Parts: sequence; C-alpha cells; structure tokens
Amino acid sequence: MAPTRKPLRTCAVGALSAALVAGAVVGLAPVAQAAPAVRFVDIPGDGGTVLKANVVTPAGAGSHPLLLLPTSWGLPQVEYLAQARKLADSGYVVLTYNVRGFWQSGGEIEVAGPPDLADASKVIDWALANTPADPDRIGMAGVSYGAGISLLAAAHDKRIRAVAALSGWADLIGSIYSGRTQHVQAGALLDGAGLVTGRESAELRKIFDSFYASDLSDEQSLIDWGERRSPLTYLDRLNANKPAVMLANAWSDSVFPANQYASFYEKLSGPKRLQLRPGDHATPELTGLFGLPNDVWQDTGRWFDHYLRGVDNGVDREQPVQLESRSGGGYEGYPDWKSVAATDRKIALAGSTTIHANVDSGADGGIVLLSGLLDQVTKLPPMASVPLLPRRWAAVWQSERYAAPQRVRGTARLHTTLTPTAESGTFVAYLYDVGPLGIGKLVTHAPLTWHGRTPGEPFGVDLDLFSTAYDVPAGHRLALVADTVDPLYIEHNPSGARLTFSSPGNDPSYVSVPLREQ
Repeated sequence: MAPTRKPLRTCAVGALSAALVAGAVVGLAPVAQAAPAVRFVDIPGDGGTVLKANVVTPAGAGSHPLLLLPTSWGLPQVEYLAQARKLADSGYVVLTYNVRGFWQSGGEIEVAGPPDLADASKVIDWALANTPADPDRIGMAGVSYGAGISLLAAAHDKRIRAVAALSGWADLIGSIYSGRTQHVQAGALLDGAGLVTGRESAELRKIFDSFYASDLSDEQSLIDWGERRSPLTYLDRLNANKPAVMLANAWSDSVFPANQYASFYEKLSGPKRLQLRPGDHATPELTGLFGLPNDVWQDTGRWFDHYLRGVDNGVDREQPVQLESRSGGGYEGYPDWKSVAATDRKIALAGSTTIHANVDSGADGGIVLLSGLLDQVTKLPPMASVPLLPRRWAAVWQSERYAAPQRVRGTARLHTTLTPTAESGTFVAYLYDVGPLGIGKLVTHAPLTWHGRTPGEPFGVDLDLFSTAYDVPAGHRLALVADTVDPLYIEHNPSGARLTFSSPGNDPSYVSVPLREQ
C-alpha cells in the first residue's frame, strides 16, 4: 500500500505547502525586515527513525528561545510554516516536525505513545546542537495531535518550560469514549486520515477494530491504551515540572470535547490559562495556519513571549479563564473554572416516559467537524422541531418561557432514574434552546451507554453534558430531549428495547443548567 500512496502524499504535500507558504507571504507582506532563514532537515528520532522537519531561525545573532511544533494528525511539516515565520520574526528558533508514522517521516503511528515522547526529546537535543537555541528557554505548541504530544512531552522532559496545547486532549478515553460510548464519526475521521496519510501500527489497527466492534472483552485494553496516552495520567509529573500551560479549545469540538480540558485545567498547579471559544475541532486556529489574524495564535505568541522571553505583556495578570459565548459578545474573563457559573437552575423532569429504541427521532448532535464550524461562522447549531419530535422515540421535557436571557456557562448535568428492558443500552441527552415557533437550537448534548444491568430494574443516572457557553434569548424555553440513536455514536440497544425515564418522589429527576450571573 505504501508505494501507491506515496505519489498522492507527494502531490498533497506540494499543494498544502504552496498554500501555507502563500499564507506566510500574505501574513508577513507588510513586515519590512530581514526574513528568517528556513531549512528543511532530517532529524533522527527515537531508534534512529527519520523525522522530516523544518527550522526557521531568526535573523539576529545570539541565542534564542526554542519552540517545537509537532504536526497535527495527518498533516505534513509545512503545517505551521506561516506561524513559524511570525514567531521567528519575534526572536524564536522554531522547529516544526512531522511526527512519526505520517507522510515522509519514518516509523508507524504510535498515537502519542512512548516513541513519540522520546522523539520530542531527540528533536530538542538536535536543535540545541544545530541551532542557536537557548537550553533554558524551550517551549512546545501544536494543534490537535501536536497539542497532545506537547503536553505529554512536557510531563516527561523537564527542559520544556511552556506549552500551548490548541484543540488537543487531556483524557483520550474521556474524549472518544465518553459515557462508555464510541464516538464513531470522530474515530472514523482519525482512522481514515491515518490510513491515507500515514502507516498505522498493528496495535493501532487492533484498537480501531475493537472500537468499531464494541467488543467488551477488549474494553479494559482500550481504556489502558488511552490512559497511557493521556496527559491526565501524568498530572503529577506536569505539576512537578511546572511548565506554563495554555489550553485552548472549541465549545463544539466533536473530537476532543471541552469538558476534559476544563477538568484538567482545574488540576494544574503551575502557571495556566484556559481559553474556550465557538467552533469545532481545530477550526478556531485554522485561519492562523495561513498567516491570517487569529486570536488563538496571537494569545499563544503572548504566552510564549512572557514565559520564555520575559516580556511584560500582562498575560499573567489577565483572568486565566477566557470564554467566548457561542452567541457572540467577545471574551469573558474568570478567575477559575468554578466561577464560570454563578448559579444552577434546575428544570424538573416530571412524570414517567417510555421510549422505544433503534430509531433516530430527529434530535442529533450534528456532523463531526462541520456542525461546530457552521455554528462558529453562522451561529446555526444543529436544529430540531421540538413539537414534532415523535414521542414514541424521544422523551421531551420543557421549561417555562424565560422573561430574561439565560446565559448558560459551564457543564449542564442530568439526573434521572432509568429502567431498561435489556441489560445493555444507549441514550443521548440533548439540551435545546426552543424559540416561539418550536424550533430548537442545540445548546449541548452527551451520550451514555451501560452494560450488565438487570432488565426491568431501575437505576440512577448522572450524566455531564458537554460544557458550553450559550445565551438563551428572552421569551425562549429550554428543552431536554432523550433518544437512542445519533449518527455521531455507536448505540447498544437491542432490537425492540425500551427505556423508561421516571422521577421518584424521593429522588426527583432534573437537568441542572449552569448560569452566568444575570
């Protein structure tokens, strides 16, 4: 397979290189100064594996802080060229490298495994020996896959003093297997990109196959595999090393949901920043890859300028949690994640409702990558006509109409009692903003799967929906919808299964909605 893919890779590298170089030229055209020097190099990684890389060196003499940028999943080393030129203009030696297993770099895809972390240290060694890099001022940054590798590398290599992890993950299993539910569109996206642009290891192929097959006998192996590749697992090392960590993500990230970053941020003890804004996976950073103005990349530069170059730019005095509502209005600053929601408003889920499984009611979480991007650009999230949702397949509860806007901030939580007719099953909970005509705009959602339950026996459910920031207009309602089928996920309901949601008097059901101070 490799020989037949190589010409496609070469063409794609050329096309993307041309686009990114053009972006760099556009982004830097107004700057009248000596251009940084760009070199394309081969770097020996762990075990001698060749890593394709480029080095952008500032024009000035003397030593400079070093920034490493490992590539995103499926993208070549020219991905960051526009940003590398800008950062080099600011005085950094910037080394971007194609991670092992992708494009022209050697090896197989290890998914941020030990060889990838060893590669990062080898790249630092090479840069210190072959560029005017300062060994005491080293940082790492990346988008998506590069973000995860950067966080993991900082936990394992004390030389890394600052990190900017953009659209990455802290908990890999909490991202693609939240609620014991396979995020199948996200998995298929990663799998497909890996097959086209790289070389999957036998271990990774087995993981994907077990993931699709819903093989419970391999569930613990999947969890163990993911934990070894999660920065959360190495939190103690990160806190001991105390690099300055900036985390940025999008509210509607369909690959790495915002929850896992927010939870991870709370546990970091060193200098830190959490920045969340509208968009889907890696879409907030996209324009910056072409050298265009971009707030996430601008703040990344400010982060490194302060923590690696000692610039007093005030980034350390700003509120460390910066959120932009999906409804617009600019960034809001908070001292910590706990302060994002001033209060919780409960919506009672009264009565007993039974739904049938195996049919999509029309309430859905959208399409991976596309739905969040559409929401970012047009403020149009996935929608459904709530009055027309078939009650045979969807349970629906609605709040009263609100006299004032409801500024949802943080993590909504569902508490209910569920009685299934089968030992395994899945449901997806959706929170909608419902206008006067009954059209619901998706505020947030989350899936839940269970196994080994006794049919007909009720059990309590507590489910965190994906964190968000959304403003519900005055005169609108909130609606909680539950159904059993969503194209984003693999569902586990046997044919003919039914689910009953109830609200016992001694344990009433509700959805708790976090609200900003009104």
